This record gives sequence, C-alpha cells and structure tokens, in this order.
Amino acid sequence: MSDKIELQKKARGQRPEYFEDPAIDKVLSITMALAGEMAVMRDRLDTVERLLEAGDPVTRESINSYQPDVSVRDERDAWRESFLDIVLRRVHQEREELEAEAETAKTYDEAINLVEKG
Repeated sequence: MSDKIELQKKARGQRPEYFEDPAIDKVLSITMALAGEMAVMRDRLDTVERLLEAGDPVTRESINSYQPDVSVRDERDAWRESFLDIVLRRVHQEREELEAEAETAKTYDEAINLVEKG
C-alpha cells in the first residue's frame, strides 16, 4: 500500500485573465512558475548551507527531511516577499498608476458635481 497522494496534473476550468492581451498573461504565468522554482531552489540552498554550518551530513535525505524552525521560516518568508516585490515591481507600479488615475477621476467628478450644484 502506497502513502502517496495523487494530485491532478492540470487545473480544471479556464485560466484567469488579468490583461487584455493573452500573451501578457502567458508571460506572467511563465514568470511566476520560474519565480516559484527559484524560491524552492533558494530554500534548498539555504538548507544545504545550514546543514554545512551545523556540521551535519549533506544528503538528499537530510535536505528533504530538514525542518526549519520559526526564525528560519520567518527569514525565508521575508526573502520571498522581497523577491516577489522585485519580480512583480512593474505589475505593482502599473496597479498604483491605475489607482492614482481612478482617484484623480473621482476628484475631478466631485469637483464637477460641486460646480454644477453651484
């Protein structure tokens, strides 16, 4: 009897669309997949470094069975957050620009309403 859990290979349903151009969604999807793989590799490298510093043997089993403590998890989470901010910087900038435009439009509409009311 196997303890393996079988996960479905493909997501069901349509992929969410975030941009008008589907090519941009594809590039974003690829970028995020690569960012995820990069984060996993970084965690594994961090594990290897910690095992070496502790003088523990570095084997696949020791890497796979390593359980980071809270401070290590916090450190890794902070790195991942910073990394994603860098990867998604342009997307964040565009969102901020759209929010600023929406706020300007709202202020403009409010000003027009005030003038109309006299």
